[in-house]
Amino acid sequence: MTAEIAYAARLSAAPNTTIRAVNPDAGPPSIQGAMDGTACLPHLFSLFDRETAAENFDCVIIACFDDTGLQTLKARSPIPVLGIGESAFHLAALLGGKFATVTTLPVSVPIIEANIEAYGFTDHSVGVRASNVPVLSVGKDTEAAIAEEVGAAVTEDDARSVILGCAGMASLASRISKDLGVPVIDGVMAAVGFAEQLTRLKAA
Repeated sequence: MTAEIAYAARLSAAPNTTIRAVNPDAGPPSIQGAMDGTACLPHLFSLFDRETAAENFDCVIIACFDDTGLQTLKARSPIPVLGIGESAFHLAALLGGKFATVTTLPVSVPIIEANIEAYGFTDHSVGVRASNVPVLSVGKDTEAAIAEEVGAAVTEDDARSVILGCAGMASLASRISKDLGVPVIDGVMAAVGFAEQLTRLKAA
């Protein structure tokens, strides 16, 4: 999944942008709910410290839609740190109208709802839906179930755009958007775009 996220990031990046995708070598196999998020934090922080000490990065992206550890890393990092959830919400708000989020399992819904409120996007959101697809099962075989929830968010919740609430869904966004005729936002793509813009502004 890390390799697939890296591929999606590179597809959306400018030609002169270098993407390095890394994953902690310990911790839960995926993040589904608060317990997994808490369990991964020591490994995430260790990886962050090791990578940023060894390499000269312009920006860091946390490619977990729960934005796990994001605020802690923002506070301690000398370079910008973005979350894919945070970035997706900002992009959806910029597009205008109400947005919905389609995530994996119901256990992830409260975390995403809390982030939407904390970031100030409650008035923009019409809700968070669970596709009942586990993180490690996301892919072409489960695309129909995810697309069904995206469609329901549009027809039942009157969403003008829909965010895919899992980094593993990055490769699905363009196909679902084309099939349903609505903007479907991938947080990986959104975060890469914002990271590039922040880097350009810093260099200006």
